[in-house]
Amino acid sequence: MDEVTAVERMARVADRLAARELAPRPFLRAFAWNCARIRPGLLGYRDLATGGRNRFTGSGFRAEFDDGTRGQVRHFAGVAVAPVLLGERLAAWSSRHVLRDPAGSADGRLSDAALEFSRLLREGRLSPDDAGNWIRDHLAA
Repeated sequence: MDEVTAVERMARVADRLAARELAPRPFLRAFAWNCARIRPGLLGYRDLATGGRNRFTGSGFRAEFDDGTRGQVRHFAGVAVAPVLLGERLAAWSSRHVLRDPAGSADGRLSDAALEFSRLLREGRLSPDDAGNWIRDHLAA
């Protein structure tokens, strides 16, 4: 039996959350909790500032997003929820200057993908029902 990749586990979290019929912002908050242990409510700001925790580790990301570590799920989920907590501009700024994710690096590209994922959900251009497949289509190797 093949091992389920970290990317697929993250996509399955999105699938399970979509079944709860959450609006985009609560969906992203729940996604961050389930993937990166960034809590809902005020404690989420603290968790985001300290980087959250790896809920599950592993690989399965496309080469352009793979930095060789096993914490890319936490990275993606944390950056995806950051605009909900901080606003779009501060989240993007923080990715570059606090996380120090250079634009051309694997982490920089993953942060950009997370911000796009979040934006599409928040603007209603991506339904939570389609979030798991978006992850599979855009991030999975």
